[in-house]
Amino acid sequence: MTMQRITSTAVAEPIPETWSNCKVAGDFFQIAGMVSGYQDGVIAGGDDVYEQARLTFTKIKHMVEAAGAVMDDIIKVTIFVTDITRREEVWKARREFFTNDFPCSTLVEVSALARPGLAVEIEAHGFIGASK
Repeated sequence: MTMQRITSTAVAEPIPETWSNCKVAGDFFQIAGMVSGYQDGVIAGGDDVYEQARLTFTKIKHMVEAAGAVMDDIIKVTIFVTDITRREEVWKARREFFTNDFPCSTLVEVSALARPGLAVEIEAHGFIGASK
C-alpha cells in the first residue's frame, strides 16, 4: 500500500515542510485539522462560530472530494472549539454537510487555536466508498 498526498485547488496548501492537508493510504483518508481560513490577520467568518464551522466543513468537503470520496464516507470527526457553549452553532453547520448516518464525533474545548480569533478546527478521517 502506498500513501498519497491529496491537494485541492479550493484549499490553500500549508507552508512547505509543515504538514499535509490530506493523505490517502489504500481507501483510508485522513484530513488534517482545518480552520475557516485567514488572510492578513482577518479570520474568514469573523466572530461568527456557525460561519467559521460552515467554511471549515466546506474546505473538508473539497479535500474529501479531491481524495475521491464523499462527505458520507467520513467515519469520524474531531472538533475543537474555543467556547463549548457555542457548540449548537457548530452542530448546525455539521448538519448541512452529512445526509446519511452521521459520523462519529468528538467535540473538545481548547484554550486557543493556531491564530487569534479562530473558534473552530475540525479534522476528519474515513474510507473512500464506505457510504455505498
